[in-house]
Amino acid sequence: MAPGTVDTDLTRSVLDDPEVLERQAAERIPLGRLGRVTDTAAAVDFLSSADASYVTGHVLVVDGGWLT
Repeated sequence: MAPGTVDTDLTRSVLDDPEVLERQAAERIPLGRLGRVTDTAAAVDFLSSADASYVTGHVLVVDGGWLT
């Protein structure tokens, strides 16, 4: 799995101005927000479930469509 930027205390502690992080998310992530811990957890849940029993050799990108 390849998660994008997730909104956590650690992520927010890297910047002096939290508004910069929000602005970057709005500009670079088509979904318009940072990832949530629950977004990553849902992907892990899926990959751990029987629904993914035939999924092999794939990187699931969970990044809201991050634009580089």
